[in-house]
Amino acid sequence: MTATNGLAGRRAWAGLAVLLLPTLVLSMDMGVLFFAVPFISTDLRPSGTQQLWIMDMYSFLLAGLLIPMGALGDRIGRRRLLLLGAAGFAAASLLAAWSGSAAELIAARAVLGVAGATLMPSTLALIRTMFPDPKQRQAAMGAWTGALTGGATLGPVAGGLLLNHFWWGSAFLVAIPAMGLLLLLGPLLLPEYRAPRRGSFDLLGAGLSLATVLPLVYGIKTLAVDGWHPLPAAALAAGLVAGALFARRQLTCANPLIDLGLFRIRSYAGSISINTLAMFAMMGFTLFTSQYLQLVKGMSPLTAALWSLLPSTGVGAAVGISGALAGKVRPGHQMAGGFLVGAAGFALMTRVGPHSPLALILTAAGFLAAGTVGTMTLTADLIVSAAPADRAGAASATSETASELGSSLGIALLGAAGAAVYKSQLTDRLPAGLPDAAARAAHDSLGGAVTVAADLPAHSAHELLTACQSAFTDGLHLAAWIGLGCLLGGSLLASRLMRHLPKAGAAGAGAPVSTPASPQLSGVGADAGGPA
Repeated sequence: MTATNGLAGRRAWAGLAVLLLPTLVLSMDMGVLFFAVPFISTDLRPSGTQQLWIMDMYSFLLAGLLIPMGALGDRIGRRRLLLLGAAGFAAASLLAAWSGSAAELIAARAVLGVAGATLMPSTLALIRTMFPDPKQRQAAMGAWTGALTGGATLGPVAGGLLLNHFWWGSAFLVAIPAMGLLLLLGPLLLPEYRAPRRGSFDLLGAGLSLATVLPLVYGIKTLAVDGWHPLPAAALAAGLVAGALFARRQLTCANPLIDLGLFRIRSYAGSISINTLAMFAMMGFTLFTSQYLQLVKGMSPLTAALWSLLPSTGVGAAVGISGALAGKVRPGHQMAGGFLVGAAGFALMTRVGPHSPLALILTAAGFLAAGTVGTMTLTADLIVSAAPADRAGAASATSETASELGSSLGIALLGAAGAAVYKSQLTDRLPAGLPDAAARAAHDSLGGAVTVAADLPAHSAHELLTACQSAFTDGLHLAAWIGLGCLLGGSLLASRLMRHLPKAGAAGAGAPVSTPASPQLSGVGADAGGPA
C-alpha cells in the first residue's frame, strides 16, 4: 500500500525487510568463514596457495563484477537480477558446504562472488525506487547500512557458534534460509524496475572493469600481507592501466556501464569520496582491534567476537540519530560531525596500551564505528539520489566498488604502518638468548610471538610477550594517528563539498539531478511507493 502525500506504505517497508536479508548475508560471509578455515584445512588439505584463494576468490570477483552487474540490473530489471543472484548464491552455498576438494571449494567461492555482485547494487537501487520521499529513503538507507555493518559484526560470532556444534560446511548454509525467503517474498513485495533505455550491453567495458578492480584488490592485499614482491606490484600497475582504458571506454561507448559525467555532480562524487574514506578508516583498524583482543588480551576468537558486539551498539545509536536529525541539520554538517565522532575514537585509540582496561578499546571502537557508519548512512542515500533513476544500479555499484578499494587500502596502509613500527621497535627489545627461529617468528608478527612463547620457559616467554605486545601497541598508535588525521581531513572535506545540500525534505532535497524518462515498473511497484 502507498500512503498519502507520496509516502511509501506498509508493503514498501515489508519489502525493505526482504532487501535486508541478502545485505546481512553478504556482510556476514567473510566473518563466518574465518572460523571455518582451520577445519577446512584439516579436511580438504589445501595447499598454502589454495587456502588463500579459498578466502580471497569471493571478494575478488565480488569487487570486480559490481559495476557490470549494477548496469545489467538497470537494463534487465533489478528485481529479476536480484532473484537470479539469490538463487545462484543459494546453489553455490550448497556446493561450497559439500565440497570434496579444495578446487571444488574455490570454484564454489567464485560462483558465490559472481552471485554476490548481483545482490548488493540491486538492493540499493530498489530502495531508491521504493522510497521516493527523502526522509523515508534516508531511514531505509540507515536500516540498510545497519544490516551491512551488523552482518560484519555477527559473522564471526555466528561462525564460532556453528562450528562448536556442526561441521565446517554449516558456515556456508547460513545463507540458505535468507535466500529462500528472498525468493519466496521478493516477487510479492518488491517492485520491478527496468530502465527505459535500450542498446547493447557493454561487454568490453565489463571485461575492463574486471581487469581493473581484480588486479588492484589483489595487489593491495598481497603487498599488505607479504610486503614488496614483483607479482602483486605488476598486478597493481596492470590494474591502473586497465582502469585508464575502462575510463576511456566509458567516455566513448554509446551505451556505457556508468556515466562518468555523474562525477561532475558534487553530491555524487563527494559522497563516493567520503564513503571510501570512511571505509578506509573503519576497516583499516578492524585488524588492529581483533588482534589486540586475541593476542594482547589473550581471548579466544569466539570470545573476542562476542566482546566486539558491544561497539555495534554505537552503530545502532548513530543510525537512529542520523534519522532523527534528517530535516533539521544539513547533510554536510551531519557528515562532518560523524567524522569528528570517529576521530574521537581514534584519539582514544592512541591511549590504548597492553594493560589498558578492556573498556577503553571497546569505547574507542564504538566511537569509530558510530561516526563512520553514521556518515555512510548519509552517503548511501545521496549516491542513489544524485544519479538518475535509470542509472541508480550502476551508480550504487560504483560506490560499492570504491568501498571495496577503500577497505583494501585501509587494511594495507594502516596495517603496513603498524607492522613497520612493530618490527622497528622489536629490534632492541627482544630478550637476550632467544633462539634464532623464535626471534625471527616474533619479529615477523605478534601472532608468531604468541606461538613461539608457548614453547619457551615461563620467564623468557613473559619477557618476549611483554616486548612484542608493547611494540604492537606502538604500531597501533601510529595507525590511530594516521586514521585521526584522515577523519579530520574528511570532516573538512564533507563540510566543503556538501555545504550546498539542503536539509532533507527542503525544496529540491533528494531530487534527481536530471529528469529521466519514465521508468518501466511492474509487479507491485505502485503499491511499493513507485519510482523515485
